[in-house]
Amino acid sequence: MKTRPLPELPAGTTALHQKLQTQEALFLENERRNPESPYYHGDADPARQRRRFLLGSVAALGAAALAKTGAAQAKAPPGAIERTVFPDPTKAQGVGVGVDDGGYGFRSQFETEVRWRFGTKTTESSWSMTPLEKSQGIITPSGLHYERHHGGIATIDPTKHMLYVHGMVDEAKKFNMQDIRRFPFMSRICFLECSGNGLTEWIKPTLKTVQGTHGLTSTSEWTGVPLSTLLNEVGVKSGAKWLLAEGGDAAVMTRSIPLEKAMADCFLAYGQNGEAIRPEQGYPLRLVVPGYEGNMCIKWLRRIEISDTPFMTREETSKYTDLMPDGSALQFSFVMEAKSVITYPSGEMLLQRPGFYEITGLAWSGKGLVKKVEVSVDGGKTWREAKLHGPILPMCHTRFSIPWEWDGKEAILQSRCTDETGYVQPTIKDLVAQRGTNGPLASIYHLNGIQSWKVAATGEVSNVHHY
Repeated sequence: MKTRPLPELPAGTTALHQKLQTQEALFLENERRNPESPYYHGDADPARQRRRFLLGSVAALGAAALAKTGAAQAKAPPGAIERTVFPDPTKAQGVGVGVDDGGYGFRSQFETEVRWRFGTKTTESSWSMTPLEKSQGIITPSGLHYERHHGGIATIDPTKHMLYVHGMVDEAKKFNMQDIRRFPFMSRICFLECSGNGLTEWIKPTLKTVQGTHGLTSTSEWTGVPLSTLLNEVGVKSGAKWLLAEGGDAAVMTRSIPLEKAMADCFLAYGQNGEAIRPEQGYPLRLVVPGYEGNMCIKWLRRIEISDTPFMTREETSKYTDLMPDGSALQFSFVMEAKSVITYPSGEMLLQRPGFYEITGLAWSGKGLVKKVEVSVDGGKTWREAKLHGPILPMCHTRFSIPWEWDGKEAILQSRCTDETGYVQPTIKDLVAQRGTNGPLASIYHLNGIQSWKVAATGEVSNVHHY
């Protein structure tokens, strides 16, 4: 289905990417000093020492910003607290239970992974990326789950929050959070992905790390109530085909969702990874639409309206549509197609020496199960099938790995995913040929092309386009 042509993106887009590149440089400068980080480069190479010196002014900016948060925070990464490290921990009593954690706990002060924010003009309409390079298994810690907001993070009292369901129904109803929690619950592990994930990478390699190129996807265990339960409560009238989901934030985010999808597997989540859903993820109530683009998973859900036609909101006409070569836009391209990325080794990491390495990464598909992931170390000339690690669930991140003996020569690492429908992850070149560009970065959504990482003979890994 097509709608009117879209304008080219504003000229400020390039400046936006430059800001993000600066933020990424700050992140990397800190990580390269940490021997536990996959980005640690050591201090033996004089060339790297000179590069660090040249980036000193950038690092100073980051240090100045960090100082504003107070000395205690400067000593430990976010989510941690600075504690004394004894030479022999068996010779000193450890920290007592509940002494300094307020009953909630901290992560280790030696773990440094954080989300970092895209360089938009405001923090309210912005997004932050998950550090996929540090991910273990498939579940993303709630505190590292990517964010995307259009009007900031809403602060809502759950005792006063209401969900209204109306439109083409037998009886319009409103539900408070206690009402919703009384319904039979369900839990599901599934990925969310912003349709703008990788938007900087359409034309040329722009960001350096896998967090920058692919960090707008995360997986959580979500707990809540099937949407069909509430729709059955109000009684959907014959002829209804669509519903409008509306958020309770300053942006009043709205999206049209096919009724068939809503009845099939959508649900209202109030829990995430074993606790209440976080404010940045839509507390106290979020719609989850498995396999569809992330902004359809409306946060702070407050209203559902049933209709026989789509609602043609701003977020599905002028935004979140895919440009085609003739300048028109493909609308309602909801599904996030099969995709994969190697997270280790990936951009800006350093392989210290030739020898054995375990290549690992994540694959996912909005159409169902990941059936196969293949890995190439020669830029796509030959492929080997990787091992898929359980659990392998539909519409969920799937961990893959494959052994690799690096001979110390230049290599191009790639992965490609095949899902249960037989769809095979395409190259970026294929996608550009289908969509066109219509100006700098005009096509920004649904980039699921094969990611290439170049391993130089020096062991340094970089983001490249290779077909």
